[in-house]
Amino acid sequence: MSCIEARGLRKAYGSSVALDGIDLNIEPGRILGLIGPNGAGKSTTLNAILGLIPFEGELKVLGRDPWRERDQLMQDVCFIADVAVLPRWLRVADALDYVAGVHPRFDRAKALGFLARTSIKRTSKVRELSKGMVAQLHLALVMSIDAKLLVLDEPTLGLDILFRKQFYDTLLNDYFDHSRTIVVTTHQVEEVEHVLTDVMFVNRGRIVMKSSMEEFEARYQELMVAPEHLAAARALAPIHERQMFGRSIMLFDHADREILGRLGELRTPTIADLFVAVIGNQNPSAPGVAQ
Repeated sequence: MSCIEARGLRKAYGSSVALDGIDLNIEPGRILGLIGPNGAGKSTTLNAILGLIPFEGELKVLGRDPWRERDQLMQDVCFIADVAVLPRWLRVADALDYVAGVHPRFDRAKALGFLARTSIKRTSKVRELSKGMVAQLHLALVMSIDAKLLVLDEPTLGLDILFRKQFYDTLLNDYFDHSRTIVVTTHQVEEVEHVLTDVMFVNRGRIVMKSSMEEFEARYQELMVAPEHLAAARALAPIHERQMFGRSIMLFDHADREILGRLGELRTPTIADLFVAVIGNQNPSAPGVAQ
């Protein structure tokens, strides 16, 4: 059974279409990066998956309709947004008590084990913690729930690079296994690239690219073109071209590696490189597409 399956998923707010007929299939045990510019439909997709909004079309999450069966679904789903959502007056011990009271699959001993690796005291209030420590607390709470699906919406927003790296390393090493599924949205694409098994670009309410990371590495190539081979490289129809240090860098989809290798220096592009190419071609005047 698919973890998340959607057919013709649509959501409109008046005349504004947030999701425009999305088809989606996410198998269990995958880590999907949902990438897109602001206003692309990422948060609306997550809200539909979490049963927070009604929708048109078909959507099943862990075999359930999230809007009609949200109470049952939430026993198997966890969600992290910006860490600022934790009440600032709450003590760490109270947070443990609260989650233990509302979620039957919360393991207090596991949470205490995670917190023991940090400098967080159970007597501290959230307002006394740094934003990085709040992220550690939030992650400890969530990782101690035996959930089948974890949804992360910009979970490291505003954290410094050290805490961002620790967050994803902890998530990968101490939480993820092949029975769990993770869906993450972020603008810090480079920092999650090594974590993902699948990537999906959304723009203007539609999916414009989806791929496993294995397919991604086999399909896309980036070429720093030797000056004398510019015409030959352009004849191979790159999907994007940019300039760096006076050299042309072209991105190719399903091109012959052997032929490209004769025209310059070849490498696998990053997700951010491809994102700029795909979304930039669709939104040529939009600022900040490379966030």
